[in-house]
Amino acid sequence: MSRVCELTGKGVQSGNNVSHANNKTRRRFLPNLCNVTLISDALGQRYRLRISAHALRSVEHRGGLDAFLMKARDTELSQRARLLKRQIAKKVETEGQTAVSA
Repeated sequence: MSRVCELTGKGVQSGNNVSHANNKTRRRFLPNLCNVTLISDALGQRYRLRISAHALRSVEHRGGLDAFLMKARDTELSQRARLLKRQIAKKVETEGQTAVSA
């Protein structure tokens, strides 16, 4: 499993450890990934995702998983998240059509 956030695409970065003597050695900065279960309001299901703590705050700020995915770019999302986004968009579209026709 790669160390990449499924929603934001945030991944591993590299840099230097710098000692007091100014010696530089390479290091890796790992994203703060959490295994969380998020609920889709449109689909009425739970989804387990591996996302960064920053992404979790963004999901809550935007008003839930559905709102976050609809606003997110497809290039940032994982394959699974893109599939979920398409399912949500399809469900919202069909609900909108039934509301208009009623």
